[in-house]
Amino acid sequence: MDLEQFRTHAHELADWMADYLKEVESLPVRSPSIPRAIISRLPVSPPLEGEPFERILSDFQSIILPGMTHWQHPSFFAYFPANSSPPSILAEMLTATLGAQCMSWVTSPAATELEERMMEWLGQMIALPPTFTGVIQDTASTATLCAILTAREHYSFHTINQRGFTDGVTYTAYCSTEAHSSIEKGIKIAGLGKDHLRTIEVDEHYAMRPDILARTIRDDIRNGYRPLIVTAAVGTTGSTAIDPLRPIGEICREHDVWLHVDAAFAGSALVLPEFRWMIDGIELADSFVFNPHKWLLTNFDCSAYFVKNVEALVRTFEILPEYLKTTEGTRVNNYRDWGVQLGRRFRALKLWFVIRSYGVSGLQNTLRSHVRLAQKLAGHIAESGTFELLAPVPLNTICFRYHPAGITDDQALNALNARLLETLNATGKLFLTHTKLSGKFTLRLVIGQTNVQQDHVTRAWDLICETARTLG
Repeated sequence: MDLEQFRTHAHELADWMADYLKEVESLPVRSPSIPRAIISRLPVSPPLEGEPFERILSDFQSIILPGMTHWQHPSFFAYFPANSSPPSILAEMLTATLGAQCMSWVTSPAATELEERMMEWLGQMIALPPTFTGVIQDTASTATLCAILTAREHYSFHTINQRGFTDGVTYTAYCSTEAHSSIEKGIKIAGLGKDHLRTIEVDEHYAMRPDILARTIRDDIRNGYRPLIVTAAVGTTGSTAIDPLRPIGEICREHDVWLHVDAAFAGSALVLPEFRWMIDGIELADSFVFNPHKWLLTNFDCSAYFVKNVEALVRTFEILPEYLKTTEGTRVNNYRDWGVQLGRRFRALKLWFVIRSYGVSGLQNTLRSHVRLAQKLAGHIAESGTFELLAPVPLNTICFRYHPAGITDDQALNALNARLLETLNATGKLFLTHTKLSGKFTLRLVIGQTNVQQDHVTRAWDLICETARTLG
């Protein structure tokens, strides 16, 4: 493809992209594809000769598009959103065009310095103490792994990276029973062992109980273990429960334990001053992560990871072979040494485009709208008489179930709600997911897609009620 052909097809794709965003509501939210349907339409061997772009685009529309779940559909209420916005998409187009590998300052000075400033902007926007310094990771899972590895090296005086686990110390880690699965994965990758991850009971609001955390840490110390890291959640995946940071942080301070705060989804709400109560005690934390790619109109992937001890982070990951040595020294940040990956995308550009396009007030307006819609729907559910809320709704995640009169057995209710979920999703008119809270099959409805409005929520609630009635 020469540059003039590229220009022509790029204009075609820009038109297609705008049309897609305009018409996405006409598509089924969740793909109706069945397993192996897509791969069965793909040739088993690659083409020997190049094919015209028109044919490739045609196959994209006829084969790939029907197999996509449309995360940018306003009736996408599943999981947590992976938000996008036109400015972010345009920035991604520029990022792809530049094709830069931004591992070091010298490989693209603007990428490094823009990232440094964007992390300063984000820290100010969510009112983090200035003692925190930020870096962009790909996902919160990677950021959590970075926290675990940094804590491991910090408390072993950086001997494990050098000699391995040779000092006879057995480290323990802690999170709530509602914590994200990435914590267990990180513990296993870091070599600490799943058996040494303590899951702490939660209260009636599904938040970690500090009293049980304190008792568990004391028991581990008494039994010869070295408590290493506690991961507290500001917004659990199941119900967006808020772990109490201040008492957890005080326990960590008392026992010299690293405190990592996982605010992957809910952290974006800290742009709103009225939600900063969620991080009361954040000054006691050692690291903090939230994902602008979930609820801050920024395309996946973009995870904002903040640490207090930059030296400990860099010392954990820094490797300097001759071919990476440069002359700038400490005058610049080389973000290849701030995480697991050597290669890095130019993620800061889309943050710059989004924050400048909407401004802080525009982002605040969007988030407040989503929270208002969720609170209104939660009120309808609570007052319905046939549905019940199963967890508090501090933000915009609603956990509920269908509970018609006369059914008291939880197993029967679980089966009924599982049927309801699958029936709803099969319509293609919305997409919900589920969790289990206290053993109860729980429908999760998250109102956070960039363009969701009241009519989308109203139609979803009407469909839920109508479908529930048909199930009896």
